[in-house]
Amino acid sequence: MAEIIAKMTQHDYMEREAKYGAHNYHPLPVVLEKGEGVFLYDTDGKRYFDFLSAYSAVNQGHCHPKITKALVEQAQKLTLTSRAFYNDVLGEYEEFVTNYFGYDKVLPMNSGAEGDETALKLCRKWGYTKKGIPENEAKIIVCEGNFHGRTITVISMSNDPESYGGFGPFTPGFIRIPYNDLTALENALKDPNVAGFLVEPIQGEAGVFVPDEGYLKKAYNLCKAKNVLFIADEVQTGIARTGKLIACEHEGVRPDVLILGKAMSGGFYPVSAVLADDDIMLCIKPGEHGSTFGGNPLACKIAIASLEVVRDEKLAENAEKMGTIFRNELTKINSEMIELVRGKGLLNAIVIRPKNGKTAWDVCVAMKDNGLLAKPTHGHIIRFAPPLIITEAQIHDAIAIIKKSIEQF
Repeated sequence: MAEIIAKMTQHDYMEREAKYGAHNYHPLPVVLEKGEGVFLYDTDGKRYFDFLSAYSAVNQGHCHPKITKALVEQAQKLTLTSRAFYNDVLGEYEEFVTNYFGYDKVLPMNSGAEGDETALKLCRKWGYTKKGIPENEAKIIVCEGNFHGRTITVISMSNDPESYGGFGPFTPGFIRIPYNDLTALENALKDPNVAGFLVEPIQGEAGVFVPDEGYLKKAYNLCKAKNVLFIADEVQTGIARTGKLIACEHEGVRPDVLILGKAMSGGFYPVSAVLADDDIMLCIKPGEHGSTFGGNPLACKIAIASLEVVRDEKLAENAEKMGTIFRNELTKINSEMIELVRGKGLLNAIVIRPKNGKTAWDVCVAMKDNGLLAKPTHGHIIRFAPPLIITEAQIHDAIAIIKKSIEQF
């Protein structure tokens, strides 16, 4: 008689991760096994609204059939060659993505952090070869509250002790100024060795901090006046999340260097990209930068399909419309726990005022129990970023869950 194997419980899955995996995350207590559209399903079959979208990587919805088809077809032909050789897909992707975003050149990478690292190298190289900054003297201005990834160089820019604490020594060459402060930027730009200004159009990890209207445009103009590159990290805000294809479009800004990731692949595969025009991009020569997996055929086909979905299904327009409804409905929730509602498009957040010892984490656990998944950031802020395919009816259903969960306290 065959041995009956007991079904693993969610607790079993969590314990296995804790035993064999590094303890570098603190997930919400739910074990997921299936995704479809705006929904996720746990190992017990319970359905949840996904209001994190893997930090905006799944803008097109879970397991989108068009992207799935592109992945399967290419995976059966050719997945990886490295850049030691040409392949028949990379050029197609490069032509598609540069036309799509309006730049001369793209440098393909994998993760968002790699995209940022690429942009930093590109900026420094441009500073030396085009602006004439003395070797090893280039500086890049960054903002307090930033989050550009987890590499040593990237955390060297951070003022969040959780990001940098215990990981020094750090990479030099950065000037950190307050976010959303044009006077501070103007003063920092007086240094002739400044090569670039790296900024998130909306600070996502900081809690969906939206700068004052006009900040990006004025910052761009200040950079232009000093021959400094305006570098936009749109890894989280890009690909239609905020109601425009990239968030800088809200103020008519075209970054000199544009960093993209996450939803470039619709959540199917790590794909990131750095876009710039020839005058900047061609400062990097063969052998000076690259990646074994960057621009592989599988990634390229997935990215093309993912971006076609964004365009053909008008996801930017939907994000704009649904985001307005979502924020309007959030502000109607009558709870002293909600201190502030903010956001743009479908990148939104509520600032939670603790009540009777209950925090944003407790609210997220309650929402999970009621069928909606979101995650706190910085202890007192909850981000809401559902897939951009969400409908108005689904928005109202989700709001009802959020309202019910908060009112429990």
